Amino acid sequence: MVAGIPTAIGLTAIGTASANEERARYVVSGGNPNQLERAGFTVVHEISGANVYLVLGPQNEDPSDANGVDAAFEDFAYGLGVPEGPTATNTEGELEDEQWDKRLINAFDAHEHATGTGTRIGIVDTGVYDGHPDLGNVDTDASRTFVDWEESEHTGDVQYHGTHVAGIAAATGASGVTGVAPDAEIVSLRVFPAEGDLLATVGDSLLALDYAAERGLDVVNMSIGSPPQPPRDNQEGYRIARQRVVRSVTQRGTSVVVSAGNDSQNLQQGGWVSLWGSIPRASSISATTEDDELAAFSNYGANEISVGAPGAEILSTFDPDNEALPGAEYASASGTSMSAPQVSGLAALVRELDPSANANQVENVIERGAEGSGRGDPETGAGRIDALETVLLA
Repeated sequence: MVAGIPTAIGLTAIGTASANEERARYVVSGGNPNQLERAGFTVVHEISGANVYLVLGPQNEDPSDANGVDAAFEDFAYGLGVPEGPTATNTEGELEDEQWDKRLINAFDAHEHATGTGTRIGIVDTGVYDGHPDLGNVDTDASRTFVDWEESEHTGDVQYHGTHVAGIAAATGASGVTGVAPDAEIVSLRVFPAEGDLLATVGDSLLALDYAAERGLDVVNMSIGSPPQPPRDNQEGYRIARQRVVRSVTQRGTSVVVSAGNDSQNLQQGGWVSLWGSIPRASSISATTEDDELAAFSNYGANEISVGAPGAEILSTFDPDNEALPGAEYASASGTSMSAPQVSGLAALVRELDPSANANQVENVIERGAEGSGRGDPETGAGRIDALETVLLA
């Protein structure tokens, strides 16, 4: 989710997603492989500890009818909303001076106590450009690509979004900008294809989340999603699947941080929900400005937002091979996509100081360290994050 109030690509049903046009892709909650196989479905993947399966089956049959299945839906794709392009940055001066966001949240002061050493941050996104001078901490061996339900090796960034997000969380500062956790390792988990429309599927995103937990990553950042969906869509099986997978991931020790979305929408009133937010155990992050106010584009809502973080005109790393700004290594962009990695980096600082902290404890200490009136504020939840206060509490 990027810059401004988006004319975003919304949820886009992918229909028959397999090579065989008579077979469709389903995400199934409940049941077991034997029951699904007997009902005529082929189990392709099982999400660890979630009782969630990715299966192939006939288009005209509902996996929910299989014995033991709680809910199912046909896998669908969603895209990044990019209503405004990134802004080029003058690199002649000290780039640290342009990082108002890190000064506002006291990240540089927090680095006297923690820098993310020994932690790993997963970036579920368009990929990460590992050739950037400030992203020498990308673990290319651990990084993966998940497209069409298949896992493959790290292949870089297919746009620029993931590279920008990664820098906010953990740029090393070797050449220009410094992330919240500059000594953390970055693991790129690309879920967008290199060709065709820039659309990721729910199934691939679930596989990336599962991989992050299996590899023991400290936190996974999801600055991706869809415009808010009406309450009736939330009754479909995809809410059950998302809840079960996120619960499994956090129970295995990996925090899940998601962007709240850029639709200026009150998610609480009317029961609107965002694709990766609006579920327990996932920290949903709103975006704030240099003036410490809610950004005009940011979604909000009581009991929907965990904390707020800077997300307007944020300077970060950029893929110089991207056609948006050819040759640029740094750029500014806006969106809750930019606020979420501020929190993911902060989670890494907490885990460095307390490696035994579980995901719930990490979220609680971040909320207690935030500047605000406490939990429940519709704009920033527990408040706007403060890195120094948080690490002092950890």
